[in-house]
Amino acid sequence: MRIGILGAGGMADALGTQWARAGHEVTVSGRDLGRSAAQAARMTAAAGAEVRAGSYAEAGAFGEVVVVAVREEGLLDTLQAAGAALRGKALIDVTNAAPLTYDLTRSHARLIGDITGGHVVKAFNLCHVDVWRMTPPVFDGRPLAVPLCGDDPEALAATRTLVADLGCIPVDGGGLERAALLEATAAFVIGLWFGGADAQAILPPLASSGAHGSS
Repeated sequence: MRIGILGAGGMADALGTQWARAGHEVTVSGRDLGRSAAQAARMTAAAGAEVRAGSYAEAGAFGEVVVVAVREEGLLDTLQAAGAALRGKALIDVTNAAPLTYDLTRSHARLIGDITGGHVVKAFNLCHVDVWRMTPPVFDGRPLAVPLCGDDPEALAATRTLVADLGCIPVDGGGLERAALLEATAAFVIGLWFGGADAQAILPPLASSGAHGSS
């Protein structure tokens, strides 16, 4: 599929390179076209497949799926620059707020949907960028699970495909209204990791988590 990425930083590089290697067409974008082009060239060399660079509007128009991968402080300007190209598109939101300034009343995913008119899926926001560079991300023999929150069936299906192409397992996290919980989870566990704690150890394995499953 055609993937436009709003951003040309670490997340765009890690995810976009993996997807280009898997056979998808990828365009990255940033405020400085020269820097974006240099990033695309590095991704092309790493993936063995062409990655293009363009403006935010060009990346938005190019993608069947558009990934929002910019810092919180640049989010509004980026969405405005991409403009009407995002309306009705499948949008994957990977953004996070800084852990210490996270606002429980303000969901990035909901904001993106309201501004763009796109079909937002929150995903890929719980892991450090270096995890997405792994081929594949497997820990103690267990593939990484990636929770998804969204409402649109086609956008969710496309995101599941992209998760699987990384060697990960997509997990249904509920509708877009639950994206705020996924964002809050990221703020909490990233804060623990920054403090040197093993955040993964706060939860028991499934077999020890009590009664579960659908009835």
